[in-house]
Amino acid sequence: MLTDAVEHQARTVPVSLDAFLANIERRAWRMARMALGDPEEAHDAVQDAMLRLVRSYRSKPAEEWTPLFWGILRRRITDLQRRRKVRSIMVGWIGGGRDADGDELPAWEAPDNGPGPQHRLADQQSWAAVSEAVQTLPQRQREAFMLRTLEQLSVAETAAAMGCSEGSVKTHLSRALSSLRDQLEGWR
Repeated sequence: MLTDAVEHQARTVPVSLDAFLANIERRAWRMARMALGDPEEAHDAVQDAMLRLVRSYRSKPAEEWTPLFWGILRRRITDLQRRRKVRSIMVGWIGGGRDADGDELPAWEAPDNGPGPQHRLADQQSWAAVSEAVQTLPQRQREAFMLRTLEQLSVAETAAAMGCSEGSVKTHLSRALSSLRDQLEGWR
């Protein structure tokens, strides 16, 4: 029990900003990738969020870096989603979702982590189902789910990152979990 508290304390208070960024980079990329669906855009969003944190908030206490970073990343993802929406409207007026060669643009695929073909297929299908279900959530519910469940931020840290009250975080998370349970019932 005491080691859990010490481990949690060590996880929540990074030694340096470099250590904090190194620790959070992969999880942030996964979250951005899930929200944006494009690995390149996710990488750009994470890099932009890290740069903004370093440039604007390096003098803040280490305890504040986590909610600050997730808030910055959340806003960057929202900006990219808005740009994508405008771009898709423009593409809709000009032409369809095809590349320069006329081929249909690729869809996002789940990572290949399984040891065998059957396991890989099951992983891809379940990851795709979860990803699709999370993407169908309203934006605020998706943010609350990813920050609380995947990143395991506290309610207060999540509220700070999302720029809302703790009660709103709880409501958004509750609704997200209920919706995900309904959507993923077949995967139990």
